[in-house]
Amino acid sequence: MLIPRSGTTALDVVGQLLGMQSQIPTSPYVGLWARIQGFRIEDLASLLRDRSVVRLAMMRSTIHLVTSNDCLWFRSDLQASMDRLLRGTFGRSLEGLDLLEVAEAGRKLADETPHTLAELGLLLRSRWPDRDAEALANVVRAMVPLVQVLPRGLWGESGLARHTSIGLWLGREPAIEPHLDDLVLRYLSAYGPASVADIQAWSGLTGLNKVVDRLGDRIALYVDEDDNELVDDARMPLADADNEAPVRFLAEFDSAVISHADRRRVITDEHRRAISTKNGLVPGTVLVDGFVRATWKVVKRNGTADLRVAVLERTSRGDRLTIEQEGKRLLEFLATEDEIQDIHLSP
Repeated sequence: MLIPRSGTTALDVVGQLLGMQSQIPTSPYVGLWARIQGFRIEDLASLLRDRSVVRLAMMRSTIHLVTSNDCLWFRSDLQASMDRLLRGTFGRSLEGLDLLEVAEAGRKLADETPHTLAELGLLLRSRWPDRDAEALANVVRAMVPLVQVLPRGLWGESGLARHTSIGLWLGREPAIEPHLDDLVLRYLSAYGPASVADIQAWSGLTGLNKVVDRLGDRIALYVDEDDNELVDDARMPLADADNEAPVRFLAEFDSAVISHADRRRVITDEHRRAISTKNGLVPGTVLVDGFVRATWKVVKRNGTADLRVAVLERTSRGDRLTIEQEGKRLLEFLATEDEIQDIHLSP
């Protein structure tokens, strides 16, 4: 939906992408603006208010904006990844602890009153005083689908990340039966062709070779330039290699950039190292003909809104002009009417 922008709804786009990473609550707004013709902030805000979409830990145990249906359908399939990451981070702190008991205690607390993880950890520690509060809270985060309640996620509104169970928020519990075949096919319809390693990197799951193998003629097989086997949803046509991709400004952690183990299809290893940070943040990026050529951020102060674009390689005058034109449209979307808007490209 980057070539060209889509004319469909925000709900349909979130579903097509099978979620949008939302560690930064405003990122999905920019991601949808990049993909939907005429997207408005209220188009997503209204979906959050009526609970058609929710924000919770999903793929790789990171916060994603997903449709409520996809949350209920696929959250249980991701539990193995949640459990593995929980043990890898807090294993020693959890030794000898009944994790199911902690999870159920945490669910009850979160359903009585939405809490931040820090608050939840302190409340649980009153029952398990010899345990680390952060570890206790993360048991609940991993084992109980916890949605971040509003106003968190609403544009222009502040609020701590407070949680309640998805069962209480939506009035339905996640499905228990596995849907891994559907999960893989949904990934491929959004991001394929891809390797099994790509699917695993996106989902946080392991052992997906067996899932791909049993899909049979529902998938198509390809080989890339390095003789790696790629798979795809057999119903999806390949894009024409001669298509020219327009300039697009992508949000932080955008799925187009991070949804593969091998990201060279969209960013070179050199540029990936250049934009990497010690804490794993992925900045807003600029695509030129389908590849990351720059990063961007908006700095607001003293009534001004400056879009600062850092170009990663030598860029033609025509491309710089197109970046400025698309950047102006982004700034008009992000800035208020009374803010003075300016764009800076460097170097």
